[in-house]
Amino acid sequence: MQRESKFKVLSVAVIFTALSLVGFETQKISPRLQEKMDNAVQTTFEVEEFTLEQLPVDVGLNAKTPAEMGGENLFNILKDGNCLGYVYLGEAPSMKKVFDYVVLFSPDLSIKKSKILIYREDYGRQVGSQRWLKQFIGKKSGESLAYVEDIDAISGATISAKSMTLAVSNVLLSMQVLEENNFFE
Repeated sequence: MQRESKFKVLSVAVIFTALSLVGFETQKISPRLQEKMDNAVQTTFEVEEFTLEQLPVDVGLNAKTPAEMGGENLFNILKDGNCLGYVYLGEAPSMKKVFDYVVLFSPDLSIKKSKILIYREDYGRQVGSQRWLKQFIGKKSGESLAYVEDIDAISGATISAKSMTLAVSNVLLSMQVLEENNFFE
């Protein structure tokens, strides 16, 4: 009986370890998403050639930020060794699925542009319109945004618009945390 119990404990430990390793594995950016992100950088910063340098945020600092900053989602945009700005790649919930978006920052950490890269729902696509997204331009690190109060509502895309507003607000607050901790120096 004791031997059977030890086997069960060992089996559970092996399964838990395997699941933990899979769960904490860094997800890679898909080629399609990378292409869309690159295109957003090119058109926003009006450059043909540039380099994206991943900016890894350590676990302790990431724990202080409202947006996830510890994965492959924060990059320095470089051209000829000079910083053009930063790009944050995120994922936010829509009604039943998630959508991928970027927030592009000037070197002073104000939003230069935000863009929905991949939207996976049939409804709510209006959230991707540049007419609506331009409301985020000029917002600075540390600003908190509220749907309807600071950002206009969208009929037919309420869930996605609220989600995008909250996501961008959390990214702005997270950039402030990074800035206060001299991350960008």
